[in-house]
Amino acid sequence: MRVADYAKIFKAYDIRGVVPDELDESVAESVGAAFTRLTGAPAVVTVHDMRTSSPALADAFGRGAAAQGAEVIACGLGSTDMLYYASGCLQIPGAMITASHNPARYNGIKLCRSGARPVGEETGLRELREMAARGVPAAAGTPGISTRRDLLPGYAEHLRKLADVAGIRPLKVAVDAGNGMAGHTVPAVFEGLPLQTVPLYFELDGTFPHHEANPIDPANMADLQRAVISSGADIGLAFDGDADRCFVVDERGEIVSPSVLTALIAVRELRREPGATIIHNLITSRAVPEIVAENGGQPVRTRVGHSFIKARMAETGAIFGGEHSGHFYFRDFWFADSGMLAALHVLAALGSQPGPLSELLAEYARYVASGEINSEVSDQAAATAQVRAAFAGRPGVTTDDLDGLTVTGQAWWFNLRPSNTEPLLRLNVEAADAATLAEIRDGVLRIVRRGPAGRS
Repeated sequence: MRVADYAKIFKAYDIRGVVPDELDESVAESVGAAFTRLTGAPAVVTVHDMRTSSPALADAFGRGAAAQGAEVIACGLGSTDMLYYASGCLQIPGAMITASHNPARYNGIKLCRSGARPVGEETGLRELREMAARGVPAAAGTPGISTRRDLLPGYAEHLRKLADVAGIRPLKVAVDAGNGMAGHTVPAVFEGLPLQTVPLYFELDGTFPHHEANPIDPANMADLQRAVISSGADIGLAFDGDADRCFVVDERGEIVSPSVLTALIAVRELRREPGATIIHNLITSRAVPEIVAENGGQPVRTRVGHSFIKARMAETGAIFGGEHSGHFYFRDFWFADSGMLAALHVLAALGSQPGPLSELLAEYARYVASGEINSEVSDQAAATAQVRAAFAGRPGVTTDDLDGLTVTGQAWWFNLRPSNTEPLLRLNVEAADAATLAEIRDGVLRIVRRGPAGRS
């Protein structure tokens, strides 16, 4: 495989490609060897999802690692946050074979250093790509051995302790696993809790026969919304393919904003550790830093992306971090993200009081938001400059460039940032009311999508 081909599948935070055209067992084996050489680890752990190609790719990665003399602890089926649990409790690097919510023809590799520390383009992924493309010869000496280990029971017990779900009232919980790894992990995590589960698509099937395992798209939440209403569930939970993201539906069938969940979990964590730092990315609702401050916490704003969140959490010692994409990060989970742990926090909050979820969350929802709106733009910089020029001169308006362009007015803000992988500009708008939201959103989109530079 050519160096250019490796460059195509190595992304900003992980490795993803079409199987077998772009990612096959030989590539996985090369990556396993290079990653073991890069980390110098005496042992690595592997976990894989339910895609048809995943077991063979996990075995191939393990062969590459073993050829470098490393012991391989093969945990088999699991979620991405189970990899973080394994890496954290065993203090060794690891690999998760998954393409998350991507279509069935894709697969990928997510990597972490010991203690679940992230591996991104600036923290080893670029060097790893070059090593894997060149090829890493087998190390001298005896190859490492591979052993199987079931970490699911320990993972489930650890999460239950972190969320403190003991003593909650009985709840009916609809769960859409999307034929992904939540179908494997939810039964173990919920075991022994007073939860009546209404399961949707728990059968592990990497062809995703019912809908994409991508809950950030509202279309993929429709089945769960209907199930909550028809079953009379107290709450609905939806996970993506590798179960590291979680979205929530309330008892009315309404989708709950991840920003609202960030605020709820932040308040819970601040009760446990008053004055702690809470991380939020710049497209999270402004209600999050307001609520954190009102509860005595220290809000810190970051760029979008898990590597930035994790790095900032480590720098500040933050107890919790949330992203509007449905990723939630916990200091006591090795600063890593876990959709399942976030779900347990919401269940604990709901189950520790008598009211419905919608009433519990009402105080955390203060503004209206557009959601992320994508526009195909050939010249992202030029379109962004035009938006900046249109808004920067307005009275009381401020701008910043932490991640793309953020423009803030008295009762609204928006962020316009380029995609890392596609010719897209991503717009998020929030305002105090729907009329203001529509005015700002439509004004930005008119500029972005006019002329030859962009189209909707």
